[in-house]
Amino acid sequence: MIDAGHLLLDLLLRRPQLLQQNYLELETMETDKKLLSSPELLPERDLSELIKTATKDSHTRAENTELMLSFQRGRVSLPQYKLLLCSLHEIYTALEQEMDKNSDHPSVAPIYFPSELARLEAIEKDLAYFYGPEWRQKIEIPEATKRYSHRLRQIGADNPELLVAHAYTRYLGDLSGGQVLGRIAQKSMGLKGSEGLSFFAFPGVSSPNLFKQLYRSRMNSIELTEEERGRVLEEAILAFELNIQVFDGLQAMLSHPQDMELKSIKKIDARQSSSIVPLLRMFVGFFVAFVTVTLGVYVF
Repeated sequence: MIDAGHLLLDLLLRRPQLLQQNYLELETMETDKKLLSSPELLPERDLSELIKTATKDSHTRAENTELMLSFQRGRVSLPQYKLLLCSLHEIYTALEQEMDKNSDHPSVAPIYFPSELARLEAIEKDLAYFYGPEWRQKIEIPEATKRYSHRLRQIGADNPELLVAHAYTRYLGDLSGGQVLGRIAQKSMGLKGSEGLSFFAFPGVSSPNLFKQLYRSRMNSIELTEEERGRVLEEAILAFELNIQVFDGLQAMLSHPQDMELKSIKKIDARQSSSIVPLLRMFVGFFVAFVTVTLGVYVF
């Protein structure tokens, strides 16, 4: 039988050792937490998770722009949606052309899904529905959208691996919210059927959740150096910032409709001028010919 006094004495004598052991265990647990939460100390972490962590704040800011809040509140207007389509056309024209050009690049090939994800044809169908067959002459493109397009073409030419950040941000974002936002837009604008809403439809994707898993898996398989991975994370943050600027630019255009009318008038005037110039030239040519003939007859 163990004597209680001896047991108490033994515990008191061992107390410093026990406290030190507990402290070391707690310190190890804290170190593990820091490792798990530090991307630079865990280069083997999935790229998709790193992008998600790096863009968390930017994502929240994008969701809280006035344009996106209009969608969330179910109050998106037809002018808002039409202008958004105009910008999306500019952005996806650049993105998909650069993805096509670099489809064999080792960083682009694993996430190249044109049949499932391409948006350009759907956007053009929607623009034709709202603006008519001559929609290319009627759409307005804000400067922020042009900057976004320029950036996509720049990295497509010089750093194709950075296209990963933009493709992930745009395509998976559209795929995630497509059906919900499509229904909100349809109800808010009083649209019947699916006309004008092709952008939100992904007929080549039967299960968005399963496809997103496949996409992330493919993206995580891309082999990048630590330096390249860091640049991709920076580009993902930039992608969100560019989107925020686009949303704010569109809202600014809607807040100053007189500027939009002035631009439309100038565009119409330019088109009319371009059609009038040939007529003027023809008239002047005819007049010169007539005078020449008349003078010739008079001389003779």
